[in-house]
Amino acid sequence: MKKLQSLILLALVCLSSTFVNAQTAKSPKREFRGAWIQAVNGQWQGVGRDAMQAELTRELNALQADGINAILFQCRVEGDALYASPYEPWSRYLTGQQGTPPSPYWDPLQWMVEQCHARGMELHAWINPYRAKTKGTQALATTHYAIQHPERCFSYDGLMIFDPGLPENRAFICAVAKDIVSRYDIDGFHIDDYFYPYPVAGLPIPDDAAYAAYGRGRDRGDWRRENVNLFIRELHDVIHKTKPWVKFGVSPFGIYRNQRSWAQGSATNGLQNYDDLYADVLLWVNEGWVDYNVPQIYWEIGNRAADYDTLIRWWSQYAHARPLYIGQDVDRTVQKGDMAQKMALQRSLPGINGSCQWYARAVADDKGGYGSALRTYYHRTPALQPAMPWIDKKAPGKPRKVKVVWMPEGPVLFWTAPRGKKEMDVAKTYAVYRFAAGEKVDLDALDHLIAITPQTFLALPYVNGAQQYTYVVTSLDRMQNESKAKKVKVKL
Repeated sequence: MKKLQSLILLALVCLSSTFVNAQTAKSPKREFRGAWIQAVNGQWQGVGRDAMQAELTRELNALQADGINAILFQCRVEGDALYASPYEPWSRYLTGQQGTPPSPYWDPLQWMVEQCHARGMELHAWINPYRAKTKGTQALATTHYAIQHPERCFSYDGLMIFDPGLPENRAFICAVAKDIVSRYDIDGFHIDDYFYPYPVAGLPIPDDAAYAAYGRGRDRGDWRRENVNLFIRELHDVIHKTKPWVKFGVSPFGIYRNQRSWAQGSATNGLQNYDDLYADVLLWVNEGWVDYNVPQIYWEIGNRAADYDTLIRWWSQYAHARPLYIGQDVDRTVQKGDMAQKMALQRSLPGINGSCQWYARAVADDKGGYGSALRTYYHRTPALQPAMPWIDKKAPGKPRKVKVVWMPEGPVLFWTAPRGKKEMDVAKTYAVYRFAAGEKVDLDALDHLIAITPQTFLALPYVNGAQQYTYVVTSLDRMQNESKAKKVKVKL
């Protein structure tokens, strides 16, 4: 009994921020609310296990209270690992020296999976696929891929890049991905905006050898795009063959093409995915090779070269074949003061299913009141993840034995998990709704969703026992397909 009481108290602490009243601002029932936690800025380098865990715990608690429901955790920066990899050395961005394991030993990716799931958040493993060395790295471990196979990489502007034109490199990165997906209980696999390197004026990409071997006389640009297309398709396939429920997402640069390059492009003037990075993002979306797309629209509304308003409307019009989430720059939004306008656009335009915040610590630190705005207004009610019926659309069974039990700490809503034979049919989390006496039980009435929890119980707020409520519990599977409802009435 003491153990159960402790679990209830822990769950109450973890979920305290999800309780809402009937007067809260409306928000979509399904919405991706992500945040990127990066390693490449060196924030974890050599800080040690205890300090890193303490800071991550602080951030995750704040982000949970701010309504964030997905964390994109950078676990591979430069052909290295912030996890126990059989293929690549431990990252210097974790331990301070590439190839040196953490001491005391721990696995940050595994720890993050557990911590996020305990809070009802998704964890997406985020890797940089092609970067083999950042500019600041002075030495690579002897076990690093670029040391073992230098002929498969090229240097560019102080970086070292896995040559995208070589099939061996695509196969290796896919093997790394398969290893992560197979050994960690992640919800998503995420890659960022680095494909062919960001161009430097007067500095050509040194891929002549690969082009001579595999180009077959094609236009160099078309050949490079095809190399990246092959990689995206192969990565998608290996992820879904390993675990069908793991979502594959990409966060490309915010401009696909400018109008001066393509009549259907955006009215912008900046770097282009298609022409400069050789990333044909629209093809990936339209072919279904990615499960979600997070263009980094980091500019402010009214920017002369890349207006946020122009770009979000362009992506909404052309890239809605898969869920579209908007990459938001917290620092710039705070500086320019246009959060309200951006959120209004995000929630009013068709095909947009949420956003992702760059970067998580800025939200957790409540920079410029950004986290408070999410917590008190935009994310006041929890949200399910957007549906992905092409992966799975079968709902799990509904919860069983839903009842209220009066514990020493107060009333607790209990239920039993439904039966599920296959992994995709098993309930992983539960949605809890609350309706006051006289209110119609309508699960699409957005303000009534009060919690999404991995537990099979929820502590209820007791006032004086005079108000009657109907509580409704539904099951959610790995894709957050929602079951039929079970309800119970209680006076609180």
